[in-house]
Amino acid sequence: MAQTNLRLPEQNSVTIVGRLTRDPDVRFTAKGQAVCRFDLAVNRRYKDNSGNWQDDTSFVPVVVWGDAASRCGERLKKGLPAHVEGRLQSRAWETKDGQKRTTLEVIARRVQFLSKVAAVRDSEEEGTVSQATENQDSPSNDEEIPF
Repeated sequence: MAQTNLRLPEQNSVTIVGRLTRDPDVRFTAKGQAVCRFDLAVNRRYKDNSGNWQDDTSFVPVVVWGDAASRCGERLKKGLPAHVEGRLQSRAWETKDGQKRTTLEVIARRVQFLSKVAAVRDSEEEGTVSQATENQDSPSNDEEIPF
């Protein structure tokens, strides 16, 4: 029995907590909009079939746009923990030698600094960077990501 009329809810929401694997890279589009990229190492601990604890680490690329990108570049550093909320987005490009590549990355809507170092710097703020509007989380059609 085919269920062609079955309607599934669509949801694209990601929440991850991890540590930066490198310092954030902040660049600017041709129109001057800031974009920050960093990778988070996200760990999962589990018991294998022998009952031994194992660690599984995923490396997740994160992209932050606008004023939030500048703040992330100023306050985040390699090794610091961060909490990121956003959505998944796939992106395709071609390398200089003509090879096609794709990646899946998190477009951050909210980044929360979890280290004491960032918390001290943010004593006057909450320690959270949020995108002001949905339009800031990706470039317009005529802007390219500068990476």
